[in-house]
Amino acid sequence: MVDGSDLLTTGEAAALLRSSRQHVVDMCERGLLPYVKIGAHRRLRRADVEAILRPELTRDQLKALWLHRAVAGRLVQDPETVLAKAAQNLDRLLHIHPHGMAAMWLGRWRAVLDAGVEAVLEALTSRAPHAIELRQNSPFAGVLPEAERQAVLAAFADRWRSERAA
Repeated sequence: MVDGSDLLTTGEAAALLRSSRQHVVDMCERGLLPYVKIGAHRRLRRADVEAILRPELTRDQLKALWLHRAVAGRLVQDPETVLAKAAQNLDRLLHIHPHGMAAMWLGRWRAVLDAGVEAVLEALTSRAPHAIELRQNSPFAGVLPEAERQAVLAAFADRWRSERAA
C-alpha cells in the first residue's frame, strides 16, 4: 500500500525533475511515469520520480537501452515502417499473451504507440523506471537488421568491458 506522505502532486514532481508540470502530466499519459488518481488529481510515488533523476540500470537493462536507441534511430528515419512493424508485433504478442503481466505491459505499449512518434522515442530512450519495464516487453523485434543488431551488441559489450576495467 502506498503511504499518502510518499505521494507527490504533478507540480511537486515537476519541481523535483526541474521540468514543467505539463511534462510530468505528459509522461503520465504516455505510460512513462506511473501514478494513481485521488479524486480528479494525479499523485506520483516519490520513489518513481526520484528514480528518474538517478536510475541505476542492470547490465541487461542497459543492453536493452542500447538496442532500443538503435531502434530509435530507425524510427526517426522511417517512422511509418517502424511503427507498423511494432504494431504488427504487438498484435501477435497480445494474441500469445492475452492475460497477465505481459499483457499489461503490451497494453501500455499500445498506448505509447497510439500517442505517436514522440512518445515512442521517449519510451525507447528514457531511463525512467517505467520505460525500463516497457522495454522488457518490447514490440520492436525485427526492426533492426541482424547485422546492425549484432553490431550494437558488440559495441555495448566493448563499452561494458572497458568501463568495468577502468
